[in-house]
Amino acid sequence: QVQLVESGGGLVQPGGSLRLSCAASGNIFVFDAMDWYRQAPGKQRELVAALTRGGTTSYADSVKGRFTISRDNAKNTVYLQMNNLKPEDTAVYYCRGVRLVSGYWGQGTQVTVSS
Repeated sequence: QVQLVESGGGLVQPGGSLRLSCAASGNIFVFDAMDWYRQAPGKQRELVAALTRGGTTSYADSVKGRFTISRDNAKNTVYLQMNNLKPEDTAVYYCRGVRLVSGYWGQGTQVTVSS
């Protein structure tokens, strides 16, 4: 079973940038798609960005134009580049791999946007 490990979170000021990484222990192409979710305190987990095996991307309206999902096949890693961060982007960010009807989650990485 492929495991996913997120990294790259931290504290950043409003308007700043972070790049999150999701490293897979095996070949990421076993997944039909890879997603980034986030969960803020007291809120439901929400889909932020998705990347299919074929390379199609999609984004939540709240992050369009600011976040970019990408992958490095050689490193079996998916990234989430986050620019122009806002306080409302504060959350734990999770990577998920989707294979058939199953989802495989990482442990999450905290992103805090605050001055």
